Amino acid sequence: MKKLAKKISALLLAVVMIVACFAACGKNNSNATLKIGGIGPITGPAAVYGQAVKNAAELAVKEINAAGGINGMQVEFSWQDDEHDAEKAVTAYNTLKDWGMQILMGTVTSAPCTAVVASTKEDNMFQLTPSGSAVESIAADNAFRVCFSDPNQGIASAKYIGTNNLAKKVGVIYNSSDVYSTGIYNKFKAEAENQPFEIVAAEAFTDTTKTNFTTQLNKIKAAGAELLFLPIYYQEAALILTQANSMGFKPIFFGCDGLDGLLAVDNFDKALAEGVILLTPFAADATDEKTVKFVADYKAAYNNEVPNQFAADAYDAIYTIKAAAEKANINSNMSVSDICDAMKTAMTQITVTGLTGTITWTADGEASKDPKTVKIVDGAYKAM
Repeated sequence: MKKLAKKISALLLAVVMIVACFAACGKNNSNATLKIGGIGPITGPAAVYGQAVKNAAELAVKEINAAGGINGMQVEFSWQDDEHDAEKAVTAYNTLKDWGMQILMGTVTSAPCTAVVASTKEDNMFQLTPSGSAVESIAADNAFRVCFSDPNQGIASAKYIGTNNLAKKVGVIYNSSDVYSTGIYNKFKAEAENQPFEIVAAEAFTDTTKTNFTTQLNKIKAAGAELLFLPIYYQEAALILTQANSMGFKPIFFGCDGLDGLLAVDNFDKALAEGVILLTPFAADATDEKTVKFVADYKAAYNNEVPNQFAADAYDAIYTIKAAAEKANINSNMSVSDICDAMKTAMTQITVTGLTGTITWTADGEASKDPKTVKIVDGAYKAM
């Protein structure tokens, strides 16, 4: 009888151990995910940017998961709309934290990104913005970016105009109430001192005066500007091109990444954008294998829409997170803070050959890559 009791006890113990083992395995499997959050505008004045970033990020996540994930983890991606508003971006960040976000890919635009980086710094959460270009957007040591910084865009634009002798007299219209616009303009102005052209007029507007640019355009036209530099967003640029045309002012128009989206403005005569030049890291008509595949896949997934540079930056951002996570050997059981510390180190050790170039990073979060230039020809962006 005692022997039977011992056998039953041993059998029961074995069953308990097996059940415990399966439970533990099930728990590990359920945790074998990496939660990446995204924040940006898919409604409001900068929705063209945010929707492109969301689309491309989701496309990259789908590809990565199909190929086995990151360190064996499947990626879960969740997006929150911030409407290009700083306060709403912080609310979006808190929503994603409640969801269990471990890494943030965002935000899309500079002012919201600057607001959110204060929160990610406090939480020591790794943050990679695809397109937040203001210096302040990655002020904390947990934050990195894929795009060019505002200063770099300003310097590169001045050098390109000077090196290619596009004009001797240059006018500027910029938004003095916007960190993106002023950041680019200030560096453009400084670099212009080293270039063979003169800034003959620099006219400002603010967020409360961005519908009528007649006064600024008249001053710039009177100063004899042959090129008008626009370190601004595409909505205001569409108005400026329309109003310049109505007064017979036809300089060369030159902008930065904020002009990407110009061809998608509602009720804008796209013929007025013919010849516009913009500094960008991506041209959808490039013929390299990586770009051709990305454009084809993106168009197939999103109603034949041609991806812009914000989409390319986002696609590269997700693959950058993958490269850094694999370099750092992160796993789903690590804390958000431990993931961040490991990712920060890994970012300075990786090189990503992406859609927007071959990219490396410094410890201050800045990306190093070569800029490209595109020109709008026949209603499409063409690489120069």
